[in-house]
Amino acid sequence: MTAQKGKDLLLKIDDGGGYQTVAGLRSKRLAFNAATVDVTDAESAGRWRELLGGTGVQRASLSGSGLFKDASSDELVRASFFSASILNWQVVVPDFGTVTGPFQVTALDYSGAHDGELTFEIALESAGALSFGAL
Repeated sequence: MTAQKGKDLLLKIDDGGGYQTVAGLRSKRLAFNAATVDVTDAESAGRWRELLGGTGVQRASLSGSGLFKDASSDELVRASFFSASILNWQVVVPDFGTVTGPFQVTALDYSGAHDGELTFEIALESAGALSFGAL
């Protein structure tokens, strides 16, 4: 993969009529994690840790900060947070693929300087199975 522009990583939310890009995110992060199941015992070779494959909990987290592009995207995200809704979200990673699935907004922060624009920060956690589609 060659170097890509950070602005090309897009965060989208399903508004019931399809996926719409959420705001003008200036920074974004998508992280995947998996918990391990340690099955090491007294007979493990050289006392090296052994893991049980195909087990554990997988999760993804999304975070970003930027500007809302319009009142409708602001309202959609805000309503999702206050109702603790689990909605379908999509992350488009250029030259890689699209990650789609249910997420819950776990943090939503607003800030602004007296001589600047209103900005926000958002954090989401996966709430079910995710799918990946190659571009």
